[in-house]
Amino acid sequence: MKDQPTIVHDNQTFFASYQQLKKDDIIIGRLRLKPGEEHLLTDLLARGIRLVPSATAQLASRSKVFQARIFSTYLPPDTLAIYDAQTLLQVSSLYLQHGHQRVVLKYDRKNGGLGVHIFAGIEDLYNQVSVAAYPFPFIVQPFQPKCRDIRVIIIGDYIEAYERSNPCNFRQNLHCGGAATPYSLSGRQLAFCLEVMDRGAFPYAHLDLMLTPDDGIHLLEINLRGGLRGAKISGQEYQKRIEAVHRKALQGLNPQG
Repeated sequence: MKDQPTIVHDNQTFFASYQQLKKDDIIIGRLRLKPGEEHLLTDLLARGIRLVPSATAQLASRSKVFQARIFSTYLPPDTLAIYDAQTLLQVSSLYLQHGHQRVVLKYDRKNGGLGVHIFAGIEDLYNQVSVAAYPFPFIVQPFQPKCRDIRVIIIGDYIEAYERSNPCNFRQNLHCGGAATPYSLSGRQLAFCLEVMDRGAFPYAHLDLMLTPDDGIHLLEINLRGGLRGAKISGQEYQKRIEAVHRKALQGLNPQG
């Protein structure tokens, strides 16, 4: 009879049993890893250890730069990951060729609008990065005026959306003073969200959408967790629904458990 897999539910157990974990063991819940420890996810996958949420979803939640690479077809056009000054110089030529004016820079690991900066143009951004200590990597994207910012929360069969707006700041985040109003997703918008989640193997997600005046839909960011300010769902219900998704996934991975 096949041995039952070890099931890990918390960080303390994970680090205590890391070397003993074996193929088909299961880790349930997002691991709290320090910057640089994400390499452990690669090792876990190579050893055949199963993760819920997936390693891809966990890494994407931590890195905007990683999102720019794997979700490139869903992001606003010409959203690019910048790893060094040479890459930025090449992108500056592309942006000038495409006639992009204002440019947005987003730091890799900052949330709540705190790592978002706007520049008058790509040359202005390049000059600033060249003389100041802007840490690589980061992402750049053309500034899109007159767009709507929609936050979507999807946990199993629970779906909620609200619009974030701030007339006094290009950052729409509620943390930066924005206001939230309920929003009804169209079927097309919901399908877009589910497709993004499938691409990143997200079992649940907070997604930020950009809706353009020409009826375009673009992904701004996706995360496994996010703030609930502006949402109708309570923190208690939110956690219960996350745990229900985990239980269902665990039953699928370990039906005999």
